Amino acid sequence: MAARGHVLALLVLLALAGEAAAGGGRHPHSHRHRHGRKSARLRLIPSAPGASLADRARDDRHRHAYIRSTLASRRRAAEVGASAFAMPLSSGAYTGTGQYFVRFRVGTPAQPFVLVADTGSDLTWVKCRGAAGSPPDAQPPAREFRPAASKSWAPIACSSDTCTSYVPFSLANCSTPASPCAYDYRYKDGSAARGVVGTDSATIALSGSGNGVGADGSRRAKLQGVVLGCTASYDGQSFQSSDGVLSLGNSNISFASRAAARFGGRFSYCLVDHLAPRNATSYLTFGPGPEDGPASAPAAPEQTPLLLDRRMSPFYAVTVDTVYVAGEALDIPADVWDVDKSGGAILDSGTSLTILATPAYKAVVSALSEQLAGLPRVTMDPFEYCYNWTAGAPEIPELEVHFAGSARLQPPAKSYVIDAAPGVKCIGVQEGAWPGVSVIGNILQQEHLWEFDLRDRWLRFKHTRCAQ
Repeated sequence: MAARGHVLALLVLLALAGEAAAGGGRHPHSHRHRHGRKSARLRLIPSAPGASLADRARDDRHRHAYIRSTLASRRRAAEVGASAFAMPLSSGAYTGTGQYFVRFRVGTPAQPFVLVADTGSDLTWVKCRGAAGSPPDAQPPAREFRPAASKSWAPIACSSDTCTSYVPFSLANCSTPASPCAYDYRYKDGSAARGVVGTDSATIALSGSGNGVGADGSRRAKLQGVVLGCTASYDGQSFQSSDGVLSLGNSNISFASRAAARFGGRFSYCLVDHLAPRNATSYLTFGPGPEDGPASAPAAPEQTPLLLDRRMSPFYAVTVDTVYVAGEALDIPADVWDVDKSGGAILDSGTSLTILATPAYKAVVSALSEQLAGLPRVTMDPFEYCYNWTAGAPEIPELEVHFAGSARLQPPAKSYVIDAAPGVKCIGVQEGAWPGVSVIGNILQQEHLWEFDLRDRWLRFKHTRCAQ
């Protein structure tokens, strides 16, 4: 087909040259439109005037096969773009941590890992050995990513825009432009991860059926170009129990942003009870979540604007209007919830206990403790208000958080008056600095389905059991 096109083009040029010569150099068939613009009329000459109908039919069949193949591949791509994929999600309580773990497969062939699901992280990383820049005496973890064993691993250069502009805590040392992009990622809890960055493919399980069906009835697919940190050394308790971090933050290089951009512009998760056993799982979903299915609950989810503010990046911020305890609105200064006044509130799956800026903290614990004043107090770090629950089981006052747009979060009592030890319950919030941001932790989020609509900038949520 390409050869036939070249012949046609050549004949057209020869025809133009001949006509130009015959016309004394004038443009072939040139004429003026009413508005004075010149145009040229080109004569199409058959490339093979003597071709039989059989020859033309053969050529047409070849072209039709090409058209069919092209459209089929585009339909498959559109199918993938409109589908969803899910990753099993479970509480890390069995390891003694307050994190939630997700199962993640990366590399070619795929290597399985258990990562912390973290909406406050913009870099996905796994423990590994053998990457450029790794210390030769580094102790290998129980599960390790082996870049040399992955056909799809590609290191990112330290001179690249990705490294210099988007990789958090990237190091300035860049001996040559092709040297690997190195990082020293520091978390607010004092933990850290150090290594080099590259890209690789993640294996995902698409919903539906078709080619590449896995044992669980889902289609397997590759999500290409995932920015991945290869961590050679790390510090932090939660990293002792996991293989790394899955970045769900608001960032150009986070897994959440890359995956959501291809799957409907949104992702969702449902956190089981933080004390649930290891086999109690729910899902982290990209694309349409379970609430979109025909078996969904009749109640519509609550909805509030999602603030994708650069000043809060990589965290997801929301606007709190009012907090209620036992039906009474608490007197909390509006500045506490205002990003422009050095306040604001974020949701963070990587923080266990909810942290409230001092004015909000004092108002909430004062109102709750007043309702629980009849119980004997117990001292237990890190909480200020703990009670001996064996002395009686009073009714716990209701806590409500009202967000912008009239959305209401009504967490179960166990999410804010939590079990701290046998027979002991504590008011499960901590005091944060003011000025400063307040953090809605994963315990307050438990047993709710949370959907982050990054495309339309909405946060949706509703109460559900979560466990599959």
